[in-house]
Amino acid sequence: MKLLVIGGGGREHAIIRKLSESPKAEKIYCAPGNGGISCDAQCVPIDAMDKEAMVAFAKAHHIDFAVVAPDDPLAAGMVDAMEEAGIPAFGPTAAAAVIESSKVFSKNLMKRYGIPTAGYEVFEDSGAAIAYIEKNNTFPVVVKADGLALGKGVIIAEDLQAAKSAVQSIMEDKIFGQSGNKIVVEEFITGPEVSVLAFTDGKTLKPMVSSKDHKRALDNDKGLNTGGMGTVSPNPYYTDEIARECMETIFLPTVAAMNKEGRPFKGCLYFGLMLTESGPKVIEYNCRFGDPETQVVLPRLKSDLLEIMLAVRNERLAETDIVWSNEAAACVVMASGGYPAKYEKGLEITGLDENGQTGGATVYHAGTKKENGKFYTSGGRVLGVTATDATLEGALKKAYSAVSGIHFEGAHYRTDIGK
Repeated sequence: MKLLVIGGGGREHAIIRKLSESPKAEKIYCAPGNGGISCDAQCVPIDAMDKEAMVAFAKAHHIDFAVVAPDDPLAAGMVDAMEEAGIPAFGPTAAAAVIESSKVFSKNLMKRYGIPTAGYEVFEDSGAAIAYIEKNNTFPVVVKADGLALGKGVIIAEDLQAAKSAVQSIMEDKIFGQSGNKIVVEEFITGPEVSVLAFTDGKTLKPMVSSKDHKRALDNDKGLNTGGMGTVSPNPYYTDEIARECMETIFLPTVAAMNKEGRPFKGCLYFGLMLTESGPKVIEYNCRFGDPETQVVLPRLKSDLLEIMLAVRNERLAETDIVWSNEAAACVVMASGGYPAKYEKGLEITGLDENGQTGGATVYHAGTKKENGKFYTSGGRVLGVTATDATLEGALKKAYSAVSGIHFEGAHYRTDIGK
C-alpha cells in the first residue's frame, strides 16, 4: 500500500516509524514532514491545511490510505475531503472532530450525557465572564479558549487579577485568534493527570496503554503551559480498577453520546483525565493522537498499526487483536531556548547520525529541517528522545543518557520527567 501521513511533528514521526513496520506499507509519503521524518518517509511540501493540494497529490500518486494526524486539518474536514475523493482515510470527520475543536461543544456534551467533568460556565462576553469569576470568588480558576490553540489555550489563574488578565488576553487581545471568541470558565480540580488514547470505529472502543504528559515548561511543574515537555507510559496512577471505571463512566458513554449527536467518531479519541477524590473526570478530549503521548504509546505497540487503522476505517475493530508490550517507555522533549514564548530557529543540532538518530534511544523529530546532511532546529519543540526498558527508571535513564549527547544552542529540557 502507498500511504500518506498528513502533518509534520514528533507525533507524525512516531506514527510513520510504526507504520513502516507493517509488511503492507510499501511507500510512505508525509506532507509536509520535517528533517527527521525525511529519513523515514518521502516528504512533500504541502501545507497540512491545504485540502485541495493534498487531495490532488493523493490522487496523482495513487495513495491507498491517508492518515490525518493533527487537530487543525481534522477540524477543517481533511478526512471528509479525502473520503469524498475516494481515498480511504484514518481520522474523524469535521463533524466528529468538534469534540476537540470546540471546548464549549465538548463540555455541553458531557453535561448532557452525564459524563463526569469539572463544573463550568460558557461566556461570549468578557464583562460577564469577569463578573461571574468575581461573584464565585474561588481560586485557582481555569479559563479556556473555546477553539484550537496548539494545546496552549488553557490558563490556570491563581487569583482574581490573573483571572481578569486571562479573560482579557483571550477574549479582547485575541492571543489565540478567533479561538477566543467564546471561553469556558471551569472549576479547578486536582489529582494525578492521565492521558488515555483509544482506537474507536464508532461502535467498538479499544484503549491504548496509558501515559502521563508533563505540560509545564520548567522542572517541578513551573513555568508556562506548553504542548508537552515529556511523557511516560504506563501512567503509574492508572490502575486496572480505574481503567474499568473509566471504560464504564467515560469512554463508552462518550462514543455513544457522539453517535446520538449524529457525529459518529472514528479514529483516535484522546481522553485527558484527572483522577480526583470523587473519581476520574474528563479535563479535555482530543480528536487525534496526543503529542508527545504518541511517542511513548506507539513504541509499546506490538501489533500492526496499519492493520488497526484500516480496521477502524472499515468498522472492523471488534475483530482486531491489539497487543502491547509490558515494557515502560519515557520521552524527554528537547525544546528551543525561550519556548513556549519567543525562540530562535535554524540552529545546528549535533550528536545525531545521518538518519537523525542516536544510540540507546529513538529520536522523534518535531521541529527540525535537514540541509546538506545536517539537522537544524525549526520549531519550539525540537526533538522527543524516547527509550523503553523493563522499568520506568531504566527507560528514563536511557532517555536522559541519549539527551546528554545531543546539542544545539539554547536547548532546554525538563530534568524531572517521570519523577
